[in-house]
Amino acid sequence: MTTNSHSHLLAPLDLGFTTLKNRVIMGSMHTGLEDRFYNYPKLAAYFAERARGGVGLMVTGGISPGRRGWLLPFGGTMNYFFDVFNHQHITKAVHLEGGKILMQILHSGRYGYQPFVVSASAIKSPISLFKPRALTEAGIQSTIREYVHCAKLAQKAGYDGVEIMGSEGYLLNQFLCSRTNLREDGWGGSIENRMRLSVEIVQKIRAEVGEKFILMYRLSVLDFVEGGNSWEEVVQVARAIEHAGATILNTGFGWHEARIPTIVTSVPRAAFRAVVARLKAVVTIPVVASNRINTPDVAEDILAKGDADLVSMARPFLADPEFVNKVATKRTDEINTCIACNQACLDHTFSNQRATCLVNPRAGYETELIYIKKPISKKVAVVGSGPAGLSTATVAAECGHDVTLFESSNQIGGQFRLAMQIPGKEEFAETVRYFGRRIETTGVKLRLNHRVTREELIAQGFDEIVIATGIVPRTPKIVGVNRPNVLSYLDVLQHKKPVGKKVAIIGAGGIGFDVAEYLLHDPSVALPISVENWCAEWGADLTNLTQGGLATQKIPAEPFRQLYLLQRKVSKVGASLGKTSGWVHRAALTHKGVILLAGVEYNKIDDAGLHISVSGEPRLLEVDNVILCAGQDPLAELMPDDFVSHSSDASLLHRQPNFHRIGGARLAAELDAKRAIREGAMLAASL
Repeated sequence: MTTNSHSHLLAPLDLGFTTLKNRVIMGSMHTGLEDRFYNYPKLAAYFAERARGGVGLMVTGGISPGRRGWLLPFGGTMNYFFDVFNHQHITKAVHLEGGKILMQILHSGRYGYQPFVVSASAIKSPISLFKPRALTEAGIQSTIREYVHCAKLAQKAGYDGVEIMGSEGYLLNQFLCSRTNLREDGWGGSIENRMRLSVEIVQKIRAEVGEKFILMYRLSVLDFVEGGNSWEEVVQVARAIEHAGATILNTGFGWHEARIPTIVTSVPRAAFRAVVARLKAVVTIPVVASNRINTPDVAEDILAKGDADLVSMARPFLADPEFVNKVATKRTDEINTCIACNQACLDHTFSNQRATCLVNPRAGYETELIYIKKPISKKVAVVGSGPAGLSTATVAAECGHDVTLFESSNQIGGQFRLAMQIPGKEEFAETVRYFGRRIETTGVKLRLNHRVTREELIAQGFDEIVIATGIVPRTPKIVGVNRPNVLSYLDVLQHKKPVGKKVAIIGAGGIGFDVAEYLLHDPSVALPISVENWCAEWGADLTNLTQGGLATQKIPAEPFRQLYLLQRKVSKVGASLGKTSGWVHRAALTHKGVILLAGVEYNKIDDAGLHISVSGEPRLLEVDNVILCAGQDPLAELMPDDFVSHSSDASLLHRQPNFHRIGGARLAAELDAKRAIREGAMLAASL
């Protein structure tokens, strides 16, 4: 029996025929490596590292049971015997590390990005180019056989079980809901008919694989779409799935086409735990809590209060594969916390790129980006402690180098210090906290409040000098731009200069949206937002008394200011934002009355406000302040054009350190923290 403060999280779970060593599940994430057989050794290394990190049970990304279920053309499948050999790379690697792993069987249905898509009815989804064919009776029976065959092959490949994906709007979810199931035969109409496909798949898989094989079903508990299921229907499906032979019931929330966010950073932590607790009360098999659980304390609290039997944390294991081991050894302060930004994981997945992690660029690249002790230690200077500098300094120190990190201000974090002030982005503070601890554990020498010079760097005899000094805001050429009512985003976020009640923001990139969120918030209201207020803003009914969990109305918080968000481009405002989170930011501002204007020409700024033209029509925005978020330029004054010409001491000429420029100091576009952290890690690993 453990005496650890996270005793519920670390407690084993006896499933009867096998025991999970703790209550932590690494949920399914599609990495892109699943889709090509030659990437399976990389996928094996990815899972092995997380098995080594102590997680109790892992689930692969979605694997199709047949061609019609592909997410992408020639996507990952398990329907031929030779597929078994590819998957054995994974199962053998995981079992060698003492882990357990399930293969997720995912049939995309109408969500597939390929021409063979099928569904319950011929209704096109908003996220695929292809209209599905409605499955015939023969097609349904064939689909059931494909699922069963897929599960049997997974068993042969050495998986400890399978997860049946029945949520997020994929095929089984499409059959379950009247939104996409308009059938009038025995597979449509009543919930008893609509759930037949899921129930028969579970029954027949259990009959084929026997009792000693984990069968986890992921059920959509809140669909968050019109035509979704009611709570009574969800309960009926859950009980039927349990009776059909499921070992564990996992939970999912929201379809991919839903207009209520469920996993972005602005969603409160463990927002759906109460719904999971209600589900747990009506079934007898273990139930899994999921979505926006990213810290051991939150996970422990869910389990300790009996809201769930297990917790699923997917992206947190991208951020830190050692999550569980760090909990077990009481090093929770060393966990690299997932900030739910989606920028390198889901945004990559939905752009057909390999998934990785903004705060951990090794995720998905375990065989390519390797941190090892170097035979020769170098003396390394890193200037600037934003994301790029922090990544470089800590990885270089981990690789055995003697690293000094210079920071001109009194604290580390750089642009992340600004981001963590934005309502809904409080999680960014976790990354600053993590790097602060990493500086201590890796032995980086931190020199705060020190604006180092090039001459000083050279004089101290550094072998490698990394310039990670970030950016300076760009000032656009507008008549009146130097007036006192014009502020930069640094004036607002860093220097806390007063801002009036009517504001125009010039620049609608990520920074412009962040500043808008910041200015809309009433500073007297405590952050972060409560689950109740979040539900009111987005129209989420967690009781599911209304069909699909959609409330009858949205009640967003009263905006603290009247805002205009402007851009020169004629494209949709915010088009450059993340693929899976951009719509959330646009909707959040729209809910609060922000006026978004594209194709704007800036004429002048005077006492009356901001004079603009839109489509050739002149307009006056009578605002108190104009905030500039119109781009940035690299700050790289320490980079020498020519080493010799910048050296004033002839005795130093023989010392020729290597200068490197990374992050915003190299390329200032949109302050890309994902690129900055990855560049820093790659540079440090190569030194």
